[in-house]
Amino acid sequence: MITVRNLKKSYLERILFEKADLQLNKGDRYALVGANGAGKSTFFKILIGQEEPDQGEISLKKGVEIGYLPQENPPLSDKEVLAESLSDMHNPSPAQTAFAKSVLFGLGFKESHLDRKLSSLSGGWAMRVAIAKLILKNPDLLLLDEPTNHLDLESVIWFRNYLSSYQGAVLIISHDRSFINYLCGGIISLENKTLKLYRGNYEKYLEQSQSEKERIISAYKRQQEEIKDMEDFIARNRARASTAGRAQSMIKRLEKMEKIELPQEISKVKIKFPQPRRSGDRVITLRKVSKSYTADSEIIKVYENLDFTLYRGGKSALAGPNGAGKSTLLKILAGVLKPDSGNRDLGVNVDCGYFSQHRQETLDPEKTALEEVRLSAPWMKEGDLRTALGSFLFRGDDVFKKTKVLSGGEKSRLSLLKILLNPPNALFLDEPTTHLDINSCESLISALKDYSGTLCFISHDLHFINSVCDNIVYVKDGEVKSYPGNYDYFLERRKSENIENQEAVKKEEKENDWDFRKEKKNEIRKKIRRMEEIEKKELPEILSEIEKIGSQLSDPQIYGDFSKAKELTKKASLLQKIKEDLENELMSLIEEDLK
Repeated sequence: MITVRNLKKSYLERILFEKADLQLNKGDRYALVGANGAGKSTFFKILIGQEEPDQGEISLKKGVEIGYLPQENPPLSDKEVLAESLSDMHNPSPAQTAFAKSVLFGLGFKESHLDRKLSSLSGGWAMRVAIAKLILKNPDLLLLDEPTNHLDLESVIWFRNYLSSYQGAVLIISHDRSFINYLCGGIISLENKTLKLYRGNYEKYLEQSQSEKERIISAYKRQQEEIKDMEDFIARNRARASTAGRAQSMIKRLEKMEKIELPQEISKVKIKFPQPRRSGDRVITLRKVSKSYTADSEIIKVYENLDFTLYRGGKSALAGPNGAGKSTLLKILAGVLKPDSGNRDLGVNVDCGYFSQHRQETLDPEKTALEEVRLSAPWMKEGDLRTALGSFLFRGDDVFKKTKVLSGGEKSRLSLLKILLNPPNALFLDEPTTHLDINSCESLISALKDYSGTLCFISHDLHFINSVCDNIVYVKDGEVKSYPGNYDYFLERRKSENIENQEAVKKEEKENDWDFRKEKKNEIRKKIRRMEEIEKKELPEILSEIEKIGSQLSDPQIYGDFSKAKELTKKASLLQKIKEDLENELMSLIEEDLK
């Protein structure tokens, strides 16, 4: 489908990659990984012709169509959402229009959103339209650069399920390890200025990559020892006439030796953030909280008389369908949004901190990134502050950039880091991983695992959720329900509940069915007849027989005859057992009738 040979690309003195080879075939699903700034997005742009390589060749099979989703800056348009999604189709059929709607619904849009102008949408929703447009275009190869950044969890799950049945090839850049593992059968690593394919999931790649690095380091050390021995020999013998020839030969061997380069180290920094003061057990309690908003002149009730409590030390992830009210609940809990009615009660010694992707107004435009984090943690040494900044992708001279020149993603990362450097004891995070790479996500996971305060967050990253949370709060139809455990356990619980609900619905439907009601009435009649048979016929007959045998056994002529008495006693015991069985059956029928 597409072949890359001997590709090279550099910026000024920095080589991103050279001698890079890659073969993509129909049905391949790979993730492109590498350190921040390694050139992943640049590689995508070269594949689609937006940028030119310094050298190398890209061969595309005739007729192959590539679909590209950039990480940022979706195309602007004055078209409506549905029309823009279908804009690559000439005279779309009703079936194509219906499919376009189902895709948009899967990505979180509602029917009322479809006639909105694309220019009126936020960047995140505009990116969802771009994803829908790509799906409808159905290209042979999809290049997706951080496709989950602007999706919520429900949309991510829908999108990955769609891609799992997609017939074309997929190459993705993503920080979401769960998304990668679900879709990809291999990892293409962009490191040491080249591309290398590893079969298997992300964890398998890490294992293989580490093993390979250890072999290279071992070979490098052996070669360095050999080089040192050769240089020592040359230094001792090049001045002597008798050994100068051998020394010269050794110099030529040394010059021709292919030097082993140490693999580039991708820094994995574990930051030790300070721990907050201890709060009371009940951190935040919502009592009879109601919240509504107006959309298109319609009043939408999000919550009505909601009761909910967060307890100290819990790490809760909010989950639920798009538009269920997760962000609203997070903001009410954090105190940044007031309910229309009801109470929000803070516990003892509770300090709240809230992070959203749009929390950029808290940054001073004239201060540098380093100055901003120093304000949050004045007790930290500059080296430690720069290490923390590095783990959130501010490396080298980036720390001296003024915040007014930072991108939206950089401002978001900086705001998140400032909170973590001096965290409150109740922390509320809205999509904290959106602008982080995989290694930065791992740094954040490590920090939040060690965090001793109370955490409540929304995230589309399943790996992040499963790594951090110990409780899922499911939000739907104005109600919330807590499920202890991570998201995988929550899905199992929900699956079980759905099965139980389906069985209950089937039972109810069955009970409302005419034939079933008729059958039920027949069963009731049978039970009544059986109860009457036992009460009015069988039990009286048995009691009469038992009484008759009792009279016989009291006759002196009978009890004086041992054999006869033994026979009657045996018969009385048998009748007594039958009597007990009939009484038990009658009791069971009565209990069933009561139910």
